[in-house]
Amino acid sequence: MTGEAFGRATDRLVVDVWSDVMCPFCYMGDTLLEQALEKFPHASGVDVRYHSFLLMPGLTEDDAPVNPAELLSAKHGLPLEQAQAMNDQVTERARQIGLDYRFDHAQAVGTRTAHQLSHFAATQGKQHEMVQRLFKAYFTDGLNVADHQVLGDLAADVGLDRDAALAALAGGEFADAVEADIQQARQYGIQGVPFFVFAGKYAVSGAQPVEAFVQALETSWNETVGSPTAAGVTAGSGR
Repeated sequence: MTGEAFGRATDRLVVDVWSDVMCPFCYMGDTLLEQALEKFPHASGVDVRYHSFLLMPGLTEDDAPVNPAELLSAKHGLPLEQAQAMNDQVTERARQIGLDYRFDHAQAVGTRTAHQLSHFAATQGKQHEMVQRLFKAYFTDGLNVADHQVLGDLAADVGLDRDAALAALAGGEFADAVEADIQQARQYGIQGVPFFVFAGKYAVSGAQPVEAFVQALETSWNETVGSPTAAGVTAGSGR
């Protein structure tokens, strides 16, 4: 459900995920959730929905791409070497779960348009594939995920109509959906991503171990089947 979380059918488990395309822990978190679903016997009854969050809201699509280490250095007032070392640590953590991060040629840009593409993909039943492709485009392929032509190519990569995707982006068809996600995150007190909400009730923050996701799936599945009423969410933080 574009731009709106927590509505759910009583016979399925919905996992709502707030993330950003250029958030390294979001890519890890998505991968760890996927690995947890591989261990979960009711995975076919789980729907994962992605919601937009801007890790760097000050960046716009009009800004020139910048290297992530330079951006990290400028944002936190760190020496460039320290920022690069921090990214190296993140790269190693990602490698341990099968991801290939290449910060040396990543291009940090505004991601609003990339989020619009995610919402477009959701209308075609391809949101998960699109989100994964966007992550790989940014972290591994070094592509500019603010460039419409690049986004059109990525849409085609996952089987979407390239021209339809470009038309949706050019017309800002899903701009309101992106903003609604961002506002909803604020309303629920979500201050960092990735942020996962299971069955509209149980929150998991950060790229937690696979076992934590399996436990959240099991608990929320049992409660979803046992009771059709979803409770409210209290947002947390931590990674």
